[in-house]
Amino acid sequence: MNNMLFWQWGLIIVSSLILFFLSPFAKNTNQFYNAVQKKKTPSTLVLMGSLVISWIFAKSITNAANLGLEFGIVGGVAYAAYYLSFAIAGIVIYRMRVFGNYKSIHHFLTSKFGKMAVLVFSLLIAIRLFNEVWSNTMVIGSYFGEMGTSTYYWSILVFTFLTLAYVIKGGMSSSIFTDVVQMALFSILLIVILYTIYGPKTDFTVKETLNSGIWSFEMGLNLLFAALIQSFSYPFHDPVLTDRGFISSPKVTLKSFLWASVTGAICIVLFSTIGIYAQSLGIVGQAAVEVGKAFGIVTLLIINFIMITSAASTLDSTFSSFSKLIAVDLKFGNTLSIGRWSMAFIAVLGTIPIFLDGEILSATTISGTMVIGLTPIFIFWKGKAPKISFHLSVLCGLIFGLFLVFNWFPEQFIFTTGKYADLLWINVWGILCCTLLYFIPTWLKK
Repeated sequence: MNNMLFWQWGLIIVSSLILFFLSPFAKNTNQFYNAVQKKKTPSTLVLMGSLVISWIFAKSITNAANLGLEFGIVGGVAYAAYYLSFAIAGIVIYRMRVFGNYKSIHHFLTSKFGKMAVLVFSLLIAIRLFNEVWSNTMVIGSYFGEMGTSTYYWSILVFTFLTLAYVIKGGMSSSIFTDVVQMALFSILLIVILYTIYGPKTDFTVKETLNSGIWSFEMGLNLLFAALIQSFSYPFHDPVLTDRGFISSPKVTLKSFLWASVTGAICIVLFSTIGIYAQSLGIVGQAAVEVGKAFGIVTLLIINFIMITSAASTLDSTFSSFSKLIAVDLKFGNTLSIGRWSMAFIAVLGTIPIFLDGEILSATTISGTMVIGLTPIFIFWKGKAPKISFHLSVLCGLIFGLFLVFNWFPEQFIFTTGKYADLLWINVWGILCCTLLYFIPTWLKK
């Protein structure tokens, strides 16, 4: 095990140092916040790779493998359904830019719903970014030791510091550049894992994979439909995704988002095969870890390296999005120093919860259900609506999110059984109520 830890430390330190030296240095705000390099914005392929890898984070890979273990192929497909978010966001942002001439999400909200709406929205996404820091670094820590051990804490601190070091150098330029490197690495490592699972050393087949689940509500369809419903609101509270929607030309952006939707979903389904393979062997526990152990140290290291690269890409994107939120969107000062200091601030603030109790962590989590109130705001962005519509819809979404968290939702309104049934029906009723509350003020005015 000590030998394993040695290699893992090596992977974190060496990969982060390589990214630090390769990362571009931002000399102006256009490079730092908009990833403009040599007067060029990111191409379709670069932007697509950046979107996919910034969303395929350590936590989502772990979830995909575990859902494959629990529900077979249905679990993988259900989790991949969240990647419809890219297509929805891509189409909405494209139309906002072309037909509304909006320069950012904050520009749209300010002009339509006023400053108070912007503050509420900014608070939601600031909490989201804060959550992204600890939720990804905790996954990294778990690969170095049990929660509470010194190796667990040190790995998180070192990993966070090294990621901050290379992204503070170039901001969004660093983030997008390193995302492309990380996406290439991720693809190679994923191919190696798939070869290990389906290669000559195992009897596992693609046919077995496709027949591994039962297409019923109890066995994963609750989650599949909940994911599809949340995809209409989920992307808009994620600045890592929406910031990338305003960097390149509208046409390039739309193509990138649509391709990212397909590519991301495929990657997640492929990753869920680790769990499906574990299910066929009767393995229990964390699917990715247990399969890695079953294949030996090299495969375990490859899986760990995927976790490291994906967590780093999400973390650097989180830092660059938070700096843009503070400096540009909330207008605290469009300078390099404010951008870099705000990155350091969120890195420290987002690491503090690691040392706190798990109950506190869950209390600060803004779930996908809590933001369903954003659905009518962005889907019907072109229609006229008074300022109160924004607040009613967002508040309604938060209330339904709390119903889910505290298990307050009446069972009479849940029409399916099995795991995630409450998630599905709270989202169904929630989205209906949010949309109704969004339109009522407009109807009353008539």
